[in-house]
Amino acid sequence: MALFCQTRNWVLQNSLKTYQTFCPILRLYQLRGVFGCFICTTSSRSVKPVDPKAICKGTPKLKSREKEDDIRQSRVGKHDFFPRPFNLFAAGASKRRSTTQDALTDTNKLTSSKRMVLSPPEKPLSVEEWGKMIGEFGSIKKFEEFMLNQMIAHRTPLDVAKSLLVAVADRQGDIEYALLVKYLNLCVSQKAVEEIYDIYDIMKTRYKVLETSAYTLLIRGLSNSQHWKEALLLLEELKKILTPSKGNYRDCIKGALVNQDLNIACKLFYEMLAKDLMPDLDTIQAFFDAGKSVSDGQWKTTLIHILSFLRDNQVYPGEALMQSINQWFVSLPGENWKGNLTAIKNSGQCPSCNQYLENINLSPEEYNILKEKIIKDVIQGTDTFRKTTPQELEEFKTFVNKRPPFDIVIDGLNVAKISPRHNPSRTLLDVVLHLANQNLRLLVLGRKHMLRGSHLWDRKNMAVMQKKADFFFTENVSEDDPFLLYATLHSGSHCRFVTRDLLRDHKACLPDSLTRRLFFKWQRGHQMVLPYYEPGKRIKFEPVLNYDTIVQTTGSTWHIPYDDHLLERSSYEVPTKWLCLQLK
Repeated sequence: MALFCQTRNWVLQNSLKTYQTFCPILRLYQLRGVFGCFICTTSSRSVKPVDPKAICKGTPKLKSREKEDDIRQSRVGKHDFFPRPFNLFAAGASKRRSTTQDALTDTNKLTSSKRMVLSPPEKPLSVEEWGKMIGEFGSIKKFEEFMLNQMIAHRTPLDVAKSLLVAVADRQGDIEYALLVKYLNLCVSQKAVEEIYDIYDIMKTRYKVLETSAYTLLIRGLSNSQHWKEALLLLEELKKILTPSKGNYRDCIKGALVNQDLNIACKLFYEMLAKDLMPDLDTIQAFFDAGKSVSDGQWKTTLIHILSFLRDNQVYPGEALMQSINQWFVSLPGENWKGNLTAIKNSGQCPSCNQYLENINLSPEEYNILKEKIIKDVIQGTDTFRKTTPQELEEFKTFVNKRPPFDIVIDGLNVAKISPRHNPSRTLLDVVLHLANQNLRLLVLGRKHMLRGSHLWDRKNMAVMQKKADFFFTENVSEDDPFLLYATLHSGSHCRFVTRDLLRDHKACLPDSLTRRLFFKWQRGHQMVLPYYEPGKRIKFEPVLNYDTIVQTTGSTWHIPYDDHLLERSSYEVPTKWLCLQLK
């Protein structure tokens, strides 16, 4: 392959005037001339960055009934701490609770020391000019790597980076692998496809095996070009070394979809799943974006399977993917789908189509699976006995088994300490009386120090409560949660529990993702949370939603929960906004 020196900079012309072509068989003493000629083959291209939020044109976006400015305003103010209605699992709830901590963190960032940053030059430099700069900043270790990193961060024109590599080749007679990879990174970030392909040719000649980062950059750079099948070959090479990342698969899948090769895209998608790699939302969106331009039954079947994947794995689309899904449904030939954005009522009814969503309760089979796994891996697991003895746990099981099923199990200490300003025994008494007045069978879990009598634990309050509910007092060092989980699950699917604890540690003890999803579903449908407490005021628990927040369909409707881009959702929270699709 002959590459011709073409440059707009007279410095590069003079530096490389003797190198017009190079031989594909590289030798160390030839490298300076070879690489000098290579880096002048193409000029820097001006590439406009692609907006990641952009949606395919042609189909209007769905808009919420509220303007975003109004939404932002409604989230600011004295009531910002509790959403209306407040729900422990609602998207954004944890962010509201951490507002104060975030403010402190931002303050710390502002007061942190600043480092002087050396910015890359705006135009190419000569070998002598680079040498002078290296001398001035000799304290910087691996100056060339540092400078290329800065060029990547500043999206510096390629000609400037080439001039640095010319200086390196002039001084060292070689271009280190690390510098070549960093230059490749710069080319990939600017989508300089031909430059990327030229680097690929040189790397194939010089190295039998590449480092993982080089494979990743080449796959990303080539998959979005006419050389996209070369990216598939690189993916196969990478598999011989290690399991490719989901980003490697994403790039190859997008390359296949852009070129309308559904078979390859589907093969790679299911290969990802077989390797326990969770496709990111960008990968899934690529399928729906490509499907809008194709009228094919196979595409429709594939996309319906992907929606089932979202449901089975409790994956929630972002707004961009939600819009793409809506546009695909609307584009289906011979069908008349209409999408609306909505919020589901606490009853589970969709105000857009009046359908009721799926109940959140587990099936009997699911309930028994969860109960078995909780008892084996959480209650009887080794972590439990670090703070709870097997004897105490057996005593508790006997206690529960001798009594009728409970309606509500209460974490006494957790509830009592909901408001540090108020007496804990009085707080717990008010909650117990509130629930007992509804003719519910109650079990309160406490610790033995609550029986000693003190200012905090008034004997009279404790005596009144013990007439209204069953109590079990553990040792003061025991862990409450295993007792809470056992009593609730043993009492049956109707039984709920009261605590503000998110139980994430116990969820993490479960052995597989399916059981963890069942636990989270059961938890959302059974956990009662008291968001705040004021003596003398009405006690009001958060609503326990009776519908499941997953992708679901009736055939003529689809309901898809999605993430609001204005809210930061934690892993234990679920979206509160929905796309409702109806077949008219």
